[in-house]
Amino acid sequence: MLQAVLTAEVFTVFMVFARVGSAFVMLPTIGEQFLTPRARLALAVLIALVVAPTVDPVIPDLPPSLSGMLGLLFIEIMVGLFIGTTARLLFMALAIAGSFYSFMSGLASALMFNPLAADQGALLSILLSLIGILLLFATDSHHLLIRAVVESYVLFQPGVYPMVGDMADVVARTVTDSFRLGLQLAAPIVLVSLLFYVLLGLLARLMPQMQVFFIAMPLQIMMGLYLLMITLSATMMWFLSEYHAFLGQFLPL
Repeated sequence: MLQAVLTAEVFTVFMVFARVGSAFVMLPTIGEQFLTPRARLALAVLIALVVAPTVDPVIPDLPPSLSGMLGLLFIEIMVGLFIGTTARLLFMALAIAGSFYSFMSGLASALMFNPLAADQGALLSILLSLIGILLLFATDSHHLLIRAVVESYVLFQPGVYPMVGDMADVVARTVTDSFRLGLQLAAPIVLVSLLFYVLLGLLARLMPQMQVFFIAMPLQIMMGLYLLMITLSATMMWFLSEYHAFLGQFLPL
């Protein structure tokens, strides 16, 4: 029945587009909210047309029933969302680091519109996330993201139901790595703030009549911004190296 409506070439493009398009919904740089859906759709269609002839030998044959075709497309969508979600989770390490900086520097209440998530967020979290997006584009790391989706056909055979347990384990480990990386990126402000709070406690005990909080708040803000200024370049370089290493697990070729 379906063979009379769809050709094998069109079905191959559909299969590739299902994986690529679903991954592009979640991937950093390509899947951001400020990009128009038409642009992402056009890019996904173009990449699917380019990749389809290459992966055609591993694409299963067109099933005779509609339910069989929908099942194959569901598998491809699930794989694409898995790749995009894991890449997005590790990228959120920048937002976690920014939250640490905001909290430790007294700027946790400074909220503004976040164009990446179309929602409000902490000021320093948005700053680090935007710098991360800029560096991913500037270093052509978005090409690695596209390669990870294309080369996923080596890791995930089309038409074969993936091991959901292993995928859940990878997602859980990625969440752990994201928090670990965020804490590493914010380690300077965490260490200095702990020392600063200890000194404030000693000062409050030695001079109870002094208004410690009125003195500490400006110093805390200046300290946080100064530490961010002197450590920003090293922080972003460390993030890029960790992110490239993470993408390496999706690049078997």
